[in-house]
Amino acid sequence: MIEVVWASQKTPELNAALGQFVMNLIPGCQRGFGDFVSFGVIHKDRLIAAVVYNNYFPEHGVIEYSVAAISKRWLTRNVIREMFDYPFKQLGCQMVVVRVAESNTGMAKICEDFGFNAYKIPRLHGRDEAEIIFTLTDDAWAQHQANTSLEERLDRRKVAHG
Repeated sequence: MIEVVWASQKTPELNAALGQFVMNLIPGCQRGFGDFVSFGVIHKDRLIAAVVYNNYFPEHGVIEYSVAAISKRWLTRNVIREMFDYPFKQLGCQMVVVRVAESNTGMAKICEDFGFNAYKIPRLHGRDEAEIIFTLTDDAWAQHQANTSLEERLDRRKVAHG
C-alpha cells in the first residue's frame, strides 16, 4: 500500500529529511531549496519518493516542484492527485513549473504524459547540458484524464463523437 506523508515548517525534521532525499537523488541539487513544503511517498514502511515544492510566487500564482524516486511504484493515481491538488486547489496556483535536465528522459516523459509544455534551454543545466523547463497550467490540468473521473472521460468522448 502507498501512503503519502506531508511535511512543512510545522514538521521541520520531516521536511528537511524529505528535502535531503530529493537533493541526494537529483544531481546538482545539493544547494537545497530554501523555503519549501514536501511530501514523501511510503511503500511498505520505506520512503520511495518525495516531492518538494519551492520558488512559490503567490502574486503570480506559480510554484515549482522537484521529484525524486527510487521506485516506479510511487506514481499512483492518489499520489498524482495529491501532487497537483496542493498547488492548484490548496494554493490556487495557475501554473506549476518543473525543471528537468535534458538527460533525465524518465522525468521528461512523465511531464510530457501529463501535458506539460516543454521549453528547452541550451546550457541551463551546465555548459554541456540543456535543461527543459516544463510548465502546466491549471486549465490544462483540469482537462487531463488523470484529473477526471471515468464518467467525465466517457462524457467527453460522447460529445467529441456526436
